[in-house]
Amino acid sequence: MKYRLKTYQDREAFFLDLYKSFFPDVAAYVRKRGGSLDNARDIFQECLVIYYERTVVPDSPPVRNEKAYLMGVAKKLWYRMYAENAKYSGEEQYSPAGSTYEAPLPEVSVPANIMEYLEHAGRKCMDMLKAFYYDHYNMQEMAARFGFGSVRSATVQKYKCLEKVRDKVKEKSLNYEDFTA
Repeated sequence: MKYRLKTYQDREAFFLDLYKSFFPDVAAYVRKRGGSLDNARDIFQECLVIYYERTVVPDSPPVRNEKAYLMGVAKKLWYRMYAENAKYSGEEQYSPAGSTYEAPLPEVSVPANIMEYLEHAGRKCMDMLKAFYYDHYNMQEMAARFGFGSVRSATVQKYKCLEKVRDKVKEKSLNYEDFTA
């Protein structure tokens, strides 16, 4: 699907279409693997950011199948979330049955409108989220780099930063009920 994303209305229609088309599938996938609705929302938000970044990068190859791309990214993000949670709770690592392909997470710059949400969270939060999601620091490296006393403290702070960004996004976005009716 090719979108014109020049105006706010175009971007709003773009995200609304993606939510209506693909969020129920991602939510079902996460639910089947023991995740919550909040987990599904978190993962889908990250999928949308990754997909949007890819669509606005000049000369990036087109995504031929949006559903396959978004589900591939969602599976990778779910696996990463599950593995991180299991590491801190002492559970066994989750390994999706028959999963050999992992969708690559693109390395791209963040568009200006997404930066507004990140800037709302503050400079330290922006730096933490960038270090985790784009520079791929693990939580031990995050704790050391940002001066936290423990990995758990760094994890909690990263969560609080994400919540600040999500709250700002929720001010201007849709609710889950918009997609289930």
